[in-house]
Order: sequence, then C-alpha cells, then structure tokens
Amino acid sequence: MNETLWILFALVDLCMVLFVYRFFGKVGLFGLMVFNLLLCNIQVLKTVELFGLTTTLGNVLYASVFLATDLLSEFHGKKEAQKGVLLGFVALVMMVGYMQFALYFQPAAEDFAQPHLQALFGFMPRIALASMIAYLISQLHDVWAFHAIKNRTGDKLLWLRNNASTMVSQFLDSAIFCTIAFYGMFPMNVFWEILLSTYIIKVVVAALDTPFIYLARHLFRKQDTAITT
Repeated sequence: MNETLWILFALVDLCMVLFVYRFFGKVGLFGLMVFNLLLCNIQVLKTVELFGLTTTLGNVLYASVFLATDLLSEFHGKKEAQKGVLLGFVALVMMVGYMQFALYFQPAAEDFAQPHLQALFGFMPRIALASMIAYLISQLHDVWAFHAIKNRTGDKLLWLRNNASTMVSQFLDSAIFCTIAFYGMFPMNVFWEILLSTYIIKVVVAALDTPFIYLARHLFRKQDTAITT
C-alpha cells in the first residue's frame, strides 16, 4: 500500500512542478521550492516502510526541489538557480526560527495546539542545523555540477547533467544530514543503514524526474531561452 501511494505521490508532485512552471514561470518555481522545502522538513519527521526499507516521507518533495533547481538552471541560467536555492534556505531558516519563537508563548488554558506544535517543531537544534547545512551545500553543488556538465556537452546529454548532478548532490545531502543529525546517536551499523536507505530512496525518486525535465524542454523550450553562464 505504501509503495503505491509513494509512486503516485511522486508522480503527482513532479507533474505539479511542470504545472506551476507552465502558468507562473520561474517565479512559480521559486515559490514551489520554498513551499516543498518547508513541507518536506515537516514530513521528514514521519518514517515509513518502503520496499523493505525504513525511510522518511520527506524524500519525495525534496526530489521535486531538485527538479525545480534543474529547470531554473536549464532555462534561466546559473544565477537564477542559485537565487532559488538561497531563497529556499532563507525561508527554511525563518520557519525554524519563527516556530521555535512561537513555542515560547504561554498557551491559553483551552488551547489544544501547543503539544502538537511542540511535537512537530520542537525538534532538536541539531536536526534543524543538519537539514539547513545539507540543503544549502547539496543544492549549490547541484547547480554547479549541472552547469559544469552543460559547459562540456552543450545542449546534448540533458539526462546526464540532470541525473549526475542530482544523484551526487543527493548523496551529499544524505551524508551531511545523517552525519550531523545522527552520528554518535546510534550504533555504526544502524547509522550506515539509515544513510544508505535514505540515499537509495532519493536516487529512485531522482531517476523518476528525468522524463519530466525532457517533457519540460519539449513544452517550454520555445517560450524560454536557456542562458548559459
């Protein structure tokens, strides 16, 4: 059941990236990156069983953030992609800071939300720090690698720059996040299992976005001219 829902969720989310880009252009991609990044940092708190592996639910939305970054790189250039990455990072920092601040307010006697907000947003600073550092480094690497490959291959081999940049960047994200968040908290065999399972799921989702970036190039190439920087 989880596997079917996961595949449907991934396909719908990747389709929504194209839908948003079609109607709102690069501004829509900026907004989508912020929206999905904030949501996946909430959904990451929920663990699920997929294909025999225990993983976090936020991996699906995070993959579509990489697709949005690659679309910005392909159609609007390196600087716009970097701007989207930094916008997402600022939004994530603001969410973490604002929600931590909100938890300090004394709830009213009839309030029911405080325990639930505490459970969702009262996570350890170590987890929040891991998420923010992993996101910034992996996304900036994704933009750099995408353009490094494109500078060598031109407009050819879109599948290569899409997959190579994303899969290496996903490994960086998984390794940095798991090391900062979990190293020393679990036995080493459990730590490696968490890191490996997280990366495997991310690679599968990253591979799913390849047809979508080709479809985007087919649909939007005429209305957007790629800028090589």
